[in-house]
Amino acid sequence: MAFDYKKEYKEFYMPKNKSSIITIPKMNYIAVRGKGNPNDENGEYKQTIGLLYAIAFTIKMSYKGTHKIDGYFEYVVPPLEGFWWQEGMKDGIDYNSKNQMNFISIIRLPDFVTKEDFEWAIKEATNKKKIDFSKVEFLTYDEGICVQCMHIGSYDDEPSTINLMHEYMIENGYEVDITDSRFHHEIYLSDPRKCDVSKLKTVIRHPIRKKE
Repeated sequence: MAFDYKKEYKEFYMPKNKSSIITIPKMNYIAVRGKGNPNDENGEYKQTIGLLYAIAFTIKMSYKGTHKIDGYFEYVVPPLEGFWWQEGMKDGIDYNSKNQMNFISIIRLPDFVTKEDFEWAIKEATNKKKIDFSKVEFLTYDEGICVQCMHIGSYDDEPSTINLMHEYMIENGYEVDITDSRFHHEIYLSDPRKCDVSKLKTVIRHPIRKKE
């Protein structure tokens, strides 16, 4: 039996397809930064995914991968996530200007994985795969209070879900708090290569704050 973050922390990874407000604790991630259209087959975004998973599985398959977590001796690599933003956009992202997107692609690290373990994994993967992993970083992020919702369907249809999230946020006395350090956040629970686009599951989060 393997520890699965999606099952053990359903409030973070498996919300209902209705808006809710949640406080996300500080977590550590494997991260790669970039810019450009995520749909570009030769773009930076596609390249980051391979880098992230190479390090994630290097850690998982090392001796650290058998560290005991809440009674389990193995763990499932958490899902791919992404922080997204565009310069000057304070309430989300413009889906019509994907070439202007900035991103930080991330995969959560188990709490027992230290920065030293991460640095070991970078060296190990570099030696074995002969690939440059210098863009991969250890990121600690304290996301704080957010509005979130499960979006089902195409990524291009996310604005309809975001509009409902913002309506719920306003009704509860909050406002969007997207800044230079708080981002539009997506968690990808489906593999678009294997799943019909109408059934894709994506957790969407926006940082919020109490309205003054």
